[in-house]
Amino acid sequence: MRDTLLIALFAFLGAVAAGLLGAVALRLLRRRSLTASLAVVASVAVGAMLAGTLAVAWAMFLSPHDLTVVTTVVAMAAVVSLATALVLGRWVVARSRELAVAARSFGDGGDFAAPAAPATAELEALSRELAATSAKLAESRDRERALETSRRELVAWISHDLRTPLAGLRAMSEALEDGVATDPDRYLRQIRTEVERLNDMVGDLFELSRIHVGALALSPSRMSLYDLVGDALAGADPLAREHGVRLVGDRVEPVPVEVDGKEMSRVLGNLLVNAIRRTPADGTVAVAAERSSEGVVLSVTDGCGGIPEEDLPRVFDTGWRGTHARTPPAGAGLGLAIVRGIVEAHQGRAAVRNIPGGCRFEVTLPTLEA
Repeated sequence: MRDTLLIALFAFLGAVAAGLLGAVALRLLRRRSLTASLAVVASVAVGAMLAGTLAVAWAMFLSPHDLTVVTTVVAMAAVVSLATALVLGRWVVARSRELAVAARSFGDGGDFAAPAAPATAELEALSRELAATSAKLAESRDRERALETSRRELVAWISHDLRTPLAGLRAMSEALEDGVATDPDRYLRQIRTEVERLNDMVGDLFELSRIHVGALALSPSRMSLYDLVGDALAGADPLAREHGVRLVGDRVEPVPVEVDGKEMSRVLGNLLVNAIRRTPADGTVAVAAERSSEGVVLSVTDGCGGIPEEDLPRVFDTGWRGTHARTPPAGAGLGLAIVRGIVEAHQGRAAVRNIPGGCRFEVTLPTLEA
């Protein structure tokens, strides 16, 4: 038993000495290639075994022949271990360089393509994370390009929509100033109409800016959708009469919701105005409100004939207007963007889909908890 303990002690001391030397070497080579570190680890393993063997041999007074045999065996093991460590290190380094090159591609604006060669589990996990990050960056770039396109369209359309009424206001004011207006009262009424249009446009821009910067302060209160829809229908009735459109609101359940009444009235007003202006005379605009598995669904259905499928994803984008709506009464394309912003501020969702003969705008709001 005593001999066994002595052997274990001498082997341990020899291994510790080799391990300390290996730790110093690893510290000095910590910024070098992984191949060098793996070679040091292999050398430490073999060196620890050799040091322990020599220490035991010295203590046990092995014959020179036996000591030579043991040393030779350990030396051959060292050669194989170092060769294996070098091959493994070079393989891992090569895979790491391939991964670095692939990562550089999506950093420069491209897509990440994982190396085809097999890699370690850690490198494979890193590759998957890089692929997921690349996908998120691609989505972010697409959103940024879409927003930039939307901003450019908005600036162009706002400039056009401002230039037209301003030119009319200038012409009418000059006619009144020069005394050549045949009907001054009609000119004054038209000036007032154009000023109200400009005021509404500026109000929409201000509302949209508050939504984008997150400064839309809501004052929610408990109310019935029946009352909310009734007020919106009453407000839109004059415009509907002017366009010869019939308003229908007979599928409105008295569902309680907790919303900002002023902002939700704006949502309904924008949807109704949008529907009335795009529904032909003698058409119908229907409003409905009902419970669903997802919450409370408030919908406005029109008879616009439908929206092209490729345009459906852009309907709520800032500045978007259908090709048939590029006329001044259609506004600057801000109404539906404001609708989405207000609805999302209420933790809801705005959507649109085509139906036979028209389209249906849906606003889904959270159900009021009892």
